[in-house]
This record gives sequence, structure tokens and C-alpha cells, in this order.
Amino acid sequence: MAAVTAAMVKELREMTGAGMMDCKKALAATEGDMDKAVDFLREKGLAGAQKKAGRIAAEGIVATVVSADGKSAVAVEVNAETDFVAKNAEFIELTQNILNTAMDKKPANKEELLALPLADGRTIANHITDRIGVTGEKMELGAYEYISGASSISYIHPGNKLATVAAFNEAIEHQMARDIAMQIAAMNPVAVLPEQVGQHIIDQELQIAREKALEAGKPENLLDRIAQGALQKYYKENTLLQQEFVKDSKLTIEQYLHTGSKTLTVVGFKRFTLNAD
Repeated sequence: MAAVTAAMVKELREMTGAGMMDCKKALAATEGDMDKAVDFLREKGLAGAQKKAGRIAAEGIVATVVSADGKSAVAVEVNAETDFVAKNAEFIELTQNILNTAMDKKPANKEELLALPLADGRTIANHITDRIGVTGEKMELGAYEYISGASSISYIHPGNKLATVAAFNEAIEHQMARDIAMQIAAMNPVAVLPEQVGQHIIDQELQIAREKALEAGKPENLLDRIAQGALQKYYKENTLLQQEFVKDSKLTIEQYLHTGSKTLTVVGFKRFTLNAD
């Protein structure tokens, strides 16, 4: 059996990012064969991933990037079980590599992104599995969003727990675009326009409004009218263009955009957060 030296452990740690004791055990189990030791650690990661599949990964970070031409933006969320792991340099580096790959390849969904290779030729899914073996925590790609338009913006709230991306139909001044991204972060709209609100949400809001009116003793023949009024209020509070601008409540977001250009509008946005809000 080959002796496991400190230099071998150091080399394996540098190759994999695994802990010192894990590297030592891997080298001992594979009789000092470096390639086999790497495979051993990867298999350990896979086994750990399977055992941890039912655990909750509620911490992590979000990251965003805008393309060089300013027309598209990407955001990713990578989750871990603890904030300690999420602040680890290797975790942050992996998140950045995932983000860059997403912008470069523009996959259609999260599953396609997980199947893409990083610089070493191994898939993002494989790299996440490796990190599970190293950290002992469940990790996962929680979310991925790609958005494009004539111009785009991204915003990350301090702490890297909340991200927004937005796209516009024409060129927009940077501060105005940033204001819109921050509006989305703060006010959490459900859609750009009322007609984009899901029917299940509309039905739910109408039902709630009818029940409240009925409980308040309103006549049944007025319930639908009252419910429609409540729905319009919902649109004003929850659709982006109709929302009051948080920096100037005298303006709606649509009116604010029109101070830059009468035809300027938002063509799409995405928001996600590590918290439920």
C-alpha cells in the first residue's frame, strides 16, 4: 500500500477543494492513485447528494449579469443549507461560473443549464454534486432566469438574497432602468400589465372581494360590481406599470417611464428571492 504524504493530500485538495481528512481518506482508499482518489471523492459527493435530497436548502446566493451589448440579462440562485457554506469562496466561484455559462449558452430552462459543461468539461450538475461531498450539505440550483429586449438591467439587493432582471423595448437611461429594477425588488409585481395576470389569480381576487362584500352586508346584486372594483385596485397595486413609483407616489411606473420616452415600456421582468416575500 502506497504511503499517503502531505504533498499528495495538498495536491488533491487543490484539485478538488475537498477537506483535508476527506482527501487523506480518499488517497488511502485508492492506494495513492490521484485519479482514482478524485473519482472516490466524486462518488462520495453523489452518495451524499442522495442522502441529503430530502433536506431543505434555504440559504444561498443570487447572482446576475447583463450581456456586453446590454440587451439581455441572466440571474441564477444557488442554494445551500447554511449561510456559512453560501459565503464560502468555492461556493461563490461555482455560482459565478454557472452564471457565466448561462449567459454564454442561454439555455431554455434550469434542466438544460444543469446539463451544460463548465471549463473542465464536467456538467454543472456534477460540480454541484462534488460540492455536496465537500461541504456535507445539500446544494442545488434553485432558479435560473434569462430575459432580453432592446435593453436590459439587473439588480441585486445588498446581501445577495434578492435579484431582479428587467428588459425594455428601447434604449433607456441607466438610472431609470435601475429605478425600475429596484421597484420590482421592493413592490414584487405579479405582471407588467393587467392582461398578463393569471386567470387563477383573477378568479381568486374576485372571489375574495365577493365574500368580503357579502360579509359586510352588501346587496347581492352589487357583489360583482364591488368585486370588479376590488380587482382594479389589485391591478394598481400589483401590476408594474400601474404601480405607484416608490420614489414619487405622484407618478405611476408607466408615467415615470414616459418622462424618458413616450413609447418606453417594460417588456418583461423576473424577480426571485431566497425568502418567501
